Amino acid sequence: MTSNAVPECLIDGQPANQVRVTDRGLNYGDGLFETLRVSQGSIALIDYHLARLQRGIQALRLQADIELIAEEWRDLAARMGAGVIKLTLTRGSGQRGYAIPADARTVRIQQCFPPANYPAAHAREGIRLFSCATRLAHQPLLAGIKHLNRLEQVLARSEWDDPQYAEGLVCDFQGLVVECTMSNLFARQDGIWLTPSLAQCGVRGVMREYLMNEMRAHGEQVEEVELQHSALLNASELFCCNSLFGVWPIIALDRHQWPVGPHSRYAQALAEQVIK
Repeated sequence: MTSNAVPECLIDGQPANQVRVTDRGLNYGDGLFETLRVSQGSIALIDYHLARLQRGIQALRLQADIELIAEEWRDLAARMGAGVIKLTLTRGSGQRGYAIPADARTVRIQQCFPPANYPAAHAREGIRLFSCATRLAHQPLLAGIKHLNRLEQVLARSEWDDPQYAEGLVCDFQGLVVECTMSNLFARQDGIWLTPSLAQCGVRGVMREYLMNEMRAHGEQVEEVELQHSALLNASELFCCNSLFGVWPIIALDRHQWPVGPHSRYAQALAEQVIK
């Protein structure tokens, strides 16, 4: 890549915008993705993204060059200045059937987008959560990684179109709180931050990982737990987070309301340190 122009899409390092109809990502969701925030020519939380990508590659037994991916990310970020990069890795083309081809060749897709445009009021005033009926199934082999099978999230997000709701709460079939449709969740109770365990399902968001590490480093107690819905409702503060928007305080779910508290503001300040 020698031109200073930012490509809309690269496939295996070359400008392109099409994959083969036999691609296993298209046919089976056989692959991974990462969505990265670019600001001031650099990628927020790049080491966290690379660590999660490596976990996903190992879980799915994909062949991929992590160093090459990181090099492409940094080059694109420097040329973009600000925006969003989405990496998609698929297992490549194959014949009909689930069996992994012996000669499978991973396809690497890098897409470049303008900066995400979320209302500033979400961070300033907090958001209302929609209570989703869609439940997440347990699959420990896939828990935590950003695999391409996102139909549960698609269905959950399709449950509302009312702009008063910025996010939706998603539980598993046992009724345990897991996450929101595009972000992770933290609840403060008795002076401790609780975040749902993601051992069975859900995505280990990079902002979640960063905040857990930073809050613990600053003396906060943070625990990963099987979060009951009743415990969520009894929390003193709530927030959701991801690597694009940072932290949004949660002020309402159904008939329950919460203040935008000082501890959520502190988490927000930690997030803003890396998503300037």
